[in-house]
Amino acid sequence: MDEYGQDMHEVTVVRPEGESHYLSPPVQRACRLLRYIAEGGSFANIRAVATQLDISRTTLLRLLHTFEAERFIEKVSGGGDYQIGIDLVGMVGDHAYGQDLVRIGMPVIARLAEETGLSAHLGVLDGLDAMYLARRVPNVPLASNITVGSRISAHATTLGRAILAVMDAETVRAMYAGCVLGQYTDMTPTTWESLEARLRAEREMGYSVSDGIYSNGVSSVAAPIFGHGHKVLAALNVTGPTSLFKMSLRRETQIIEQVCKAAHTLSVRIGDREEAAPPVGSHCDLHVGR
Repeated sequence: MDEYGQDMHEVTVVRPEGESHYLSPPVQRACRLLRYIAEGGSFANIRAVATQLDISRTTLLRLLHTFEAERFIEKVSGGGDYQIGIDLVGMVGDHAYGQDLVRIGMPVIARLAEETGLSAHLGVLDGLDAMYLARRVPNVPLASNITVGSRISAHATTLGRAILAVMDAETVRAMYAGCVLGQYTDMTPTTWESLEARLRAEREMGYSVSDGIYSNGVSSVAAPIFGHGHKVLAALNVTGPTSLFKMSLRRETQIIEQVCKAAHTLSVRIGDREEAAPPVGSHCDLHVGR
């Protein structure tokens, strides 16, 4: 036994040839728990979670308390569930991007989710994919199930198009040269011509919108985030059932305004010195063929 009461025989695990001989089961249990939390797993029944993750109930509770104390996880407001904490996401973001984008962005997207009652996300462009770096989900039914680390074709998500729309047009054209655009719904742009037209319109508006482009019955609004020299770095969006966007014309306009304001706030915090974007205008031109 070691000083923590662990069986030393479980530290070194013999694996088939080609696999690591030095896996640590305690660390593997911790990793399983973090993945479960990142995927939005429920803790309504602790015993069921312990069984599902193959972790004893006592170990599970100790891991939860430890991760919470280290701010690797945090409790979801108004419930007994958990979400990935700002310190863990911030460490990943700092390492991957050499800046505090995720750390600085977390309070902004958390507030956006709270104000809109919609799932809020922060992401970057990685090749032709939008990669999700952060997520805040309100304590309401039908919240987004997209997890941190998810990748979705950029042309099919507002998070990706908000970035593409403000990039150099020729650069974007070269990126998509010869590419086949995946179709997720009848509304997804599947040709370069249709994507280019949408990007041009969304660039003019200053934000991206979607009603069922990636998933039927789901709407989204995104705005780009700029850094030093007004260089586009990322985007943030809100996503939810279309019915929550269409309760009234004012409701949809309000969501757009809140997203654009949040994107501008985050841009300023990470170094953008451009003036605020002009007032939000109509996006009715994009209602056809969404």
